[in-house]
Amino acid sequence: MKLASLKHGRDGKLVVVSKDLTRYCAADNIAPTMQAALDDWERVAPYLEALYRDVEHQAVPCQRFHEHDAASPLPRAYQWADGSAYINHVELVRKARGAEVPESFYHDPLMYQGGSDGFLAPRDPIPLKDTAWGCDMEGEIACIVDDVPMGVSSEEAAGHIKLLMLVNDVSLRGLIPDELAKGFGFFQSKPASAFSPVAVTPDELGEAWSNSLIHLPLMVDYNGEPFGRANAAQEATFTLADLVAHATKTRNLCAGTIIGSGTVSNKGEDGGAGKPVSEGGAGYSCIAEIRMIETIADGAPKTRFMQPGDTVSIEMRDAAGHTVFGKIEQEVVAA
Repeated sequence: MKLASLKHGRDGKLVVVSKDLTRYCAADNIAPTMQAALDDWERVAPYLEALYRDVEHQAVPCQRFHEHDAASPLPRAYQWADGSAYINHVELVRKARGAEVPESFYHDPLMYQGGSDGFLAPRDPIPLKDTAWGCDMEGEIACIVDDVPMGVSSEEAAGHIKLLMLVNDVSLRGLIPDELAKGFGFFQSKPASAFSPVAVTPDELGEAWSNSLIHLPLMVDYNGEPFGRANAAQEATFTLADLVAHATKTRNLCAGTIIGSGTVSNKGEDGGAGKPVSEGGAGYSCIAEIRMIETIADGAPKTRFMQPGDTVSIEMRDAAGHTVFGKIEQEVVAA
């Protein structure tokens, strides 16, 4: 099934959305918000699924679904933790500065805890106060879990993944080096992220959901031109279930916790750095990656970071070409 949160108060209003994202029916008689549904998922999910079937069969009154009316599925969350499932991305960043990737990174995922008290809606602008901060998009996938006990295995974690989304994990690259140099991690360099208009249950993806990965290209367009088409299952060192399990090593995860994949990144056909979409490659899901490739090849980057007026869209389409999650579509604006 497909669920969304229409903009309403701080936590949105839960609605069930048709498969083609054209219609919705309010679900607040079942659960008022997405978080309320997740808090009682085992009981509530069957009722939401029944309503989804009714929406599909047009057996209940529906209204037109407009993606710009949607907040992020969880407008705010108890927890947002972002991992790094695609080590190709980390390898490029390290190689550009002449550093090796520690061997541990291949079996012990990177993860940081991001701010989750307020997310941007999928069509909200990205406010930028200073272009020197190096504003970048990061196209990712993410999952939302129910209550997960401490110390679960990856196999057990897979059963706790209830919903899937897309992410624009906005990063301020110019602020990252000084923050990391303090030894305490990201904070100012990671402003509010945005998530897709719709969250979907894994079964909605059919064969495209396998081994806790989405086997579809992540479509990132920058200023209206194809920028990234990396497949979200290729070169994934870790699955979403691996990342959920990693997060539970020392704590329980409460229902509504969001776990991100990190920037989706593919190698080139020859096993080396990927090529731009315009040259037949899978392109990139963030600007930093192409800048790293330019640095490796030419000694310095030439692609600039985002400026006010620049736009980014992030979407995923199924094998038939139909949008799965709706589209994140944002413009950078001067704050």
